[in-house]
Amino acid sequence: MRPSEAKLRRAQALAAGNGLGLEIARTLIDAKLKGQEQVLRERLDRQGAADVVSDFRNKLVSADTFDAIRIAEANAAACYFREWRDIPVAWPRADLPKIPHHWRFAGNRQSPLTGGPRLAVTPVHAVLNYCFALLQAETRLAVSVLGLDAGLGVGLHTDTANRDSLALDVLEPIRPQIEAWLLNWIGSEPFRRSDFFETGSGNCRLMSQLCTKLSGTTSVWAKLVAPWAEYVARALSTATKSGSECNRTPPTRLTQQHRTEAKGKVWTPKVKFSKADHLCRGCGKKILKGRAHCGQCAVSSATERLVDVARVGRQTANGPQAQLKRANTQRQNALAQHAWKPSDQPTWLTETFYAEKIQPLLTSLSASAIARQISVSRWYAGRIREGYRPHQRHWHALTRLLNTSRMA
Repeated sequence: MRPSEAKLRRAQALAAGNGLGLEIARTLIDAKLKGQEQVLRERLDRQGAADVVSDFRNKLVSADTFDAIRIAEANAAACYFREWRDIPVAWPRADLPKIPHHWRFAGNRQSPLTGGPRLAVTPVHAVLNYCFALLQAETRLAVSVLGLDAGLGVGLHTDTANRDSLALDVLEPIRPQIEAWLLNWIGSEPFRRSDFFETGSGNCRLMSQLCTKLSGTTSVWAKLVAPWAEYVARALSTATKSGSECNRTPPTRLTQQHRTEAKGKVWTPKVKFSKADHLCRGCGKKILKGRAHCGQCAVSSATERLVDVARVGRQTANGPQAQLKRANTQRQNALAQHAWKPSDQPTWLTETFYAEKIQPLLTSLSASAIARQISVSRWYAGRIREGYRPHQRHWHALTRLLNTSRMA
């Protein structure tokens, strides 16, 4: 807290009752709903839900009480998070047997343990809660640096003991940006079972290594919330000025916007989101970008694909259609053998003539040629080339095939 900002803190205390707090709350929630609408349209492609959130955002213009703003915000949030429930969450293949089924989806924002966001039961909302806590801590520091009381809200969040009501007011526009960042994470990389654990009551908690990693995002959230903290301080400072002071603007201690603009440059918030670790889809180990599996899992995955291909091939070979085709072929062969009579064969084409004159010459023919000549499979034709003696009804056709090949 800055001790020289008594006028600013007095304006903060009076804002909830003089209409200034209502205007600040309306601006903050409008930015939040705009962010939610953007997430629905661009990240989730849920245009219908985005239109509903847009309608609630339009109602803020006529909202003349804090309750009206809260109702619009709550209804928009219900519609927004309803679209989150069935978002799939990827896990390494080795972790799938170790996780509860409801961890495979983002799930409801409202926890069944509390009826609210606290004590999340899915990893997605557990990560959200932790990041929101980091954002709240950075917002508390930001408003304190600007000389405001972090516990004295402007009317959106009621004053409650041991709660940073103003910080909770100011951070609202940043929530959709954290949610968009998390959606990008779960859309590109899997979670790891070793980063989460479940208590006896079903509460999903984060392991220390994941908490350490997420804590590295605090600088990003601090940069994002800084302009909004300065907006609230600037709006409150207008109520404390009179005369010549009206033309003075409060310093931008967090963003250094005034210093940037004094140099003739356009100030824009510059933040760089941290990238999620690239993990193996099989075991969850860290791997290089551009790969889907580590070396060991790549071999296992290739082996599994070959086994699957072989299994599909066997299923196709033993399927109903294949069995029907074989049955038809066997029936046709049986009818042909039954209809054939020895008198149909030339008298000179005896078993001795076939064994001595015909069979040795068949090795010079291709299996495809034999198969076409007597209408059998290439496998069966290959056996004939190797010395297998076919039914006598085929001998004359094979003799003609040999004469034709010699003439060619």
